Amino acid sequence: MLYKKNRAPSLSDDLFRNPTSEYRGAPFWAWNDLLEKDELARQIDVFRGMGLGGFHMHVRTGLKNRYLSDAYMALVRACVDKAKQNGMLAWLYDEDRWASGAAGGLVTKELRYRARAVYFTNDAQDAMTLGAGDRLIACYDVALHGDGSLAAYRRIGKDDAAAGMKWFAVLRLSTPSTWFNGQTYLDTLNKAAVERFVEVTHERYQAVVGDEFGETIPAIFTDEPQFTSKTTLKTAVPQGNVWVRLPWTDRVPDLYEKQYGEDLLDKLPELVWELPQGRASVTRYRYHDFITELFASSFADTVGQWCDRNGIALTGHMMEEPSLRSQTAIIGEAMRSYRSFGIPGIDLLCNYHEFTTAKQAQSAARQFGREGVLSELYGVTSWDADFRLYKHQGDWQAALGITVRVPHLSWYSMQGEAKRDYPASISYQSAWHTQWHLLEDHFARVNTALTRGRAKVKVAVVHPIESFWLHWGPNDKTAGIRADLDDRFRNLTDWLVQGLIDFDFISEALLPGLCPAGGAPLRVGEMQYDTVIVPGCETLRSSTLERLEAFAAAGGRLLFLGEAPTLADAEPSARGKALFQKSERVPFARAAVLSALECDRFLTARTPDGRLADGLLHQLRADTDGDWLFLAHTGEPANKDLPRRQELELTVKGDFAPVLYDTATGEIRPLGADYADGCTVIRTALWDYDSLLLKLVPGRAARPAEAVPRRRKTAAVIAQPSFWSIGEENVLLLDTAEYALDGGAFAPADNILRLDDRLRDTLGLPRRGGHVAQPYTLEDVPPTHTITLRCRIQSEIEVTGAFLALEDAEVSAITLNGVSVDNKPQGRFVDIAIKKVPLPPLHPGENVLTVTQPFGERTNPEAMYLLGGFGVKVVGAKAVVTALPQQLAFGDLTTQGLPFYGGTVRYGFRAKARNGALTVHASCYRGGLIKVYCDGTDVGAIIYPPYDLTITGLADGEHEIVLELYLHRYNTFGPLHLVDEKRLWHGPDAWRTEGDDWSDAYVLRRTGILKAPEIPEPAE
Repeated sequence: MLYKKNRAPSLSDDLFRNPTSEYRGAPFWAWNDLLEKDELARQIDVFRGMGLGGFHMHVRTGLKNRYLSDAYMALVRACVDKAKQNGMLAWLYDEDRWASGAAGGLVTKELRYRARAVYFTNDAQDAMTLGAGDRLIACYDVALHGDGSLAAYRRIGKDDAAAGMKWFAVLRLSTPSTWFNGQTYLDTLNKAAVERFVEVTHERYQAVVGDEFGETIPAIFTDEPQFTSKTTLKTAVPQGNVWVRLPWTDRVPDLYEKQYGEDLLDKLPELVWELPQGRASVTRYRYHDFITELFASSFADTVGQWCDRNGIALTGHMMEEPSLRSQTAIIGEAMRSYRSFGIPGIDLLCNYHEFTTAKQAQSAARQFGREGVLSELYGVTSWDADFRLYKHQGDWQAALGITVRVPHLSWYSMQGEAKRDYPASISYQSAWHTQWHLLEDHFARVNTALTRGRAKVKVAVVHPIESFWLHWGPNDKTAGIRADLDDRFRNLTDWLVQGLIDFDFISEALLPGLCPAGGAPLRVGEMQYDTVIVPGCETLRSSTLERLEAFAAAGGRLLFLGEAPTLADAEPSARGKALFQKSERVPFARAAVLSALECDRFLTARTPDGRLADGLLHQLRADTDGDWLFLAHTGEPANKDLPRRQELELTVKGDFAPVLYDTATGEIRPLGADYADGCTVIRTALWDYDSLLLKLVPGRAARPAEAVPRRRKTAAVIAQPSFWSIGEENVLLLDTAEYALDGGAFAPADNILRLDDRLRDTLGLPRRGGHVAQPYTLEDVPPTHTITLRCRIQSEIEVTGAFLALEDAEVSAITLNGVSVDNKPQGRFVDIAIKKVPLPPLHPGENVLTVTQPFGERTNPEAMYLLGGFGVKVVGAKAVVTALPQQLAFGDLTTQGLPFYGGTVRYGFRAKARNGALTVHASCYRGGLIKVYCDGTDVGAIIYPPYDLTITGLADGEHEIVLELYLHRYNTFGPLHLVDEKRLWHGPDAWRTEGDDWSDAYVLRRTGILKAPEIPEPAE
């Protein structure tokens, strides 16, 4: 049990104010370099200082320690012991990188365990070109109608002629890949292969750290397990040689025939083409269901059952969870596999809002009685993500059941390609990491409440994925239908979530095991529902119809959206239509759906003019001594610089005395309320990025609901700071250089990553990138070449005391203006892999820096950084060293001598306190957050709207105020030649764009306090 303290009869005030490690985030800790015990321990202490509750030991590209070796496992043991010493949790991870199953290639060295698929093709030559383990398994004579539907088909022999088109079904094993260290992915449809994966990985962990299973080690994370993805024909009538891929394992024909009494190979064309007159193919439906179940039983059940036997939870997430299309293609159905997860999980990349993804996992967790749901969040959000984004993503996910936050990603090192592994690094490399506890304390306090009790839910929705399977055919015939079905799936989820109607999905495959018999309410595992929605399903299982018929007969409320089901188990049946006609029927439209569900509503949120509020979502939980209500925003504002407040009237059914649990400060205080028609009415206001946690205690409040206070009036504007400073040395980025191989002639200047690619192509070496094999698997071949980088640094001033920051300083020969430089490092810049070397003085004019390093398959030429007390001016692709500005203005720092800087900036000024208080308002900034100091004392932070901080207990008169802005590292390490500023996905390829998406000139992001702060008058 993860949340052992929840056994207490009520949430203690002390636990809310000071949540312990199990309620706190545990980031993906990227093990991506040569790991050393002392450095691992240091970074664990960094995590503790950030307010994190633990860490996931997650292998990423760059690992130099041999995976699962004795030395590697000794480091795992040391980290577990260090976590225990720190009162933290150590979460295991089951793979070398991802997707889980191959054990870094250790398992799939054996052909019998390699992933495989059937390729259905009309290319005879390709069909007869077989690799190791490949084989031709069937041939077909296929005839099509003019509309591209199947007219006839039959299975024929290899050498038989076809009257129509001849097609071939070829079983092919996956081909080796550097991503799997020269091996392949696992055959996840083969239980024996998964058992071998467990033997190699899980048993290894059990032997070394199993004594801490269920204690310091709560769970093991599995990442993106999947089967070989399904594809479809582009057009029903093929143009040229084409193929379709079908996930498969060797036992599919035997197992399928045993289950359904038919030979799947005899009917394979029905998986590819549509039947005439729009008839549904029972075989197609059965195949999708069969593969889904085979995958869930082979992978998730096998791993989950091992975890159960060994006292540890299986957690993590499946691949491609959000849509009907994505699930069908690569896992079949997400909810099916969640049955074996002790803590079901999801993956939320970028700043996406996948309510479907969260709702599926939350539903399974509720129905199976799991403690919570995990989310791998913040991935691919880039270096310039700020605390506002991080809070918003965490808030809406908390409202949808996320209790275990896994921030993505915290790097061990930035060596080589690691610095492009989906930044930002939520660790010591980010200047704001020392302030991360402000976020972590908030989410931990939310978790202390939302892991207690049971969700109050009346509504269930039959998951529509099985009807989607019917239309997995040629794109020109079925893609439009599939898109409509996915739109309906997403829209219904959004309507309910944002309409403040909580609900759970019902997986038809899981229903018989969770609901042995129908009745009203409909009991599905640990949950029970008064209303069940059937969202336009074409087919329902006979087992589902049986339970819904019993539910309706017992007085349960059954709502059909759209048209009646015409199929049962994909075969024509009148049962669905008969049930449809006896039940309530609602148009597939937002207003109609929400109106029909008014009686199932616990919470209503209205604006002062009486309209239903939008842009909100919630969770309501019944605890032993009251209900917990959490309210959050569904999206970020269009402009985060313009604070927007939404006044709300919250109406909750029943009489309650509301108590505010302030998750930012830990303060607990009662609120006033009004009462009408058996409901409690609470008046409040939410600013953008606000969330609200209330405890609703049975009874009535001692006073009426408070009036919402009016906004302050601006009294004074701080035109410019009277003094300023930076917390680190300033930076000149050196990412462009002339270059020479092996002491030859210099080539014209180019971006260092681009010239690295060019030299590798010349020498026949593989390019670097996100999919290279792990260093520990490669032969240790010393580099046989050298590369010399020559940077011409223009300076308007003499610079003394400067440093060059670079990787591999110890093996670098460095000169400045022809003078040899001692390469012995003196400190580091941002990361353990980037070392600082003192430089001689730079003179006004041109300075020539040369750096010669070994060059080979495993070397990493990277950008370098000139550090010192100077300014920098950027004009297009050129950067010039200047003097630091004497006066800094509020505005963009990239135009004020700090274009590549990513540390902290302090702006100082004096302001007057009145009546013992002073408020600072700073509404427009680019960075992580703003810390505020008054007369040298830390008095809090400005992060979220309304961007005010009130300082009390002051003597009237002037005080020194310092605003310390924690910048991001985008302009230091980000893809500064990427033209597409709206690109959301910042992976390794964002640094290596081409054509219209590449700019030689720097594409910088604004940083700084962009608008002058204000000193408002006290509130009226």
